[in-house]
Amino acid sequence: MARYTGPRQKISRRFGEPIFGPSRVLSRKNYAPGIHGRFKRGGKVSEYGRQLMEKQKAKAIYGVLERQFRRFFEEASRMKGSTGENLLQLLERRLDNVVYRMGFARTRPAARQLVNHGHILVNGKRVTIPSYLVSPGDTISLTPQAQKVEAIRKVFEDQSRGKFGWVELRKPEYAGTFLYVPARAEIPENIQERYIVELYSK
Repeated sequence: MARYTGPRQKISRRFGEPIFGPSRVLSRKNYAPGIHGRFKRGGKVSEYGRQLMEKQKAKAIYGVLERQFRRFFEEASRMKGSTGENLLQLLERRLDNVVYRMGFARTRPAARQLVNHGHILVNGKRVTIPSYLVSPGDTISLTPQAQKVEAIRKVFEDQSRGKFGWVELRKPEYAGTFLYVPARAEIPENIQERYIVELYSK
């Protein structure tokens, strides 16, 4: 699968914001990447350019490729309510994202790796598909083998991680419950989803 494996902060510099979390790189290099990035003039971005940028940003944050992202959008458009909000809610329900939100991994790529390697159980059953959609009430836990890995335990037991209202953690059990699908106001990602809707609606 053609997935970007280069420096993540290079992508953050492209969008001019720390989309992968706080970084000192942006304070030192507050200009676009590339040989001409430092000298690029800040011209007015076209409407299409803005729409495309928001779509690319959402794909980068959630680690989704174009074909799958388009499928999520089509499913969101068939659902009741706001298509943009539905889209972000579907992305939030991805298993790799839920694993990240619960604190089993520090980053979404690390969470995806946990799922791919079979370290995650959903309702007691091993699931190795990162795009699996978690439903309210589902229990997410580490396998007994993963609980013995010190590096994984250390990340999950880290008290400095932010907490999210739609997930309930049970640290002694190395498990958590996905309580409900978060509303748009609860999702902290800085994504202007209306631009994505406008782009795909052309």
